[in-house]
Amino acid sequence: MKDCLIVGQANVGKTLFLINFAGFMGIKKLEVCTRYPDGTQQYMAYPPDQARKVLVDAAPHKTRCLHSLVLTVPRGKVKRNFRITDTCGLTDQIHQDEDVRKAMAQTLSYLKGAEIVLHMVDAAAVGRAGGVDAVGEIDLQVARFASYYAQYAMLANKMDLPMARVGLIKLKEEFRRHHIIPVSALEKRGFTEVKAFVARHL
Repeated sequence: MKDCLIVGQANVGKTLFLINFAGFMGIKKLEVCTRYPDGTQQYMAYPPDQARKVLVDAAPHKTRCLHSLVLTVPRGKVKRNFRITDTCGLTDQIHQDEDVRKAMAQTLSYLKGAEIVLHMVDAAAVGRAGGVDAVGEIDLQVARFASYYAQYAMLANKMDLPMARVGLIKLKEEFRRHHIIPVSALEKRGFTEVKAFVARHL
């Protein structure tokens, strides 16, 4: 089974995307495998509304471990399973909280072995900044590394917000060689394109 990793900065919308994308794929109850940086695991099942309450927060670094689901997509006459994993948000600086540092290290470790990478960026923030300065050095490094070693797509998230269209243009100008999919994790836009991208590489 192939691993699909969702990566990006804190508060970019990774967890909300995971939950809503699972619902889009027909999942009624999310069977989540949580893998902690210390190696322990926990399995929990959530209805989507409960998952949003438990796992999503406006405060940064709510996610401090890996949350994985197994999803299924049709590929021709057969169905293929893949594991999609939400990760701790990355930052350019060394975080002051030790638990967050460990979670980021866990994310980077799993990034090295991921076969499919969905790299989420905040298109609205890029638009407001007037350029890719809002992306940050860590995102530039992820884009360079992941696009070389894995099947890679950049998800330009928050397309439901003002200035996101401007941000999308800026991202396409900066990352000309990268596959960019505009999405809204909140409004479930672009999910058909993400599903097709993942299915092509299973």
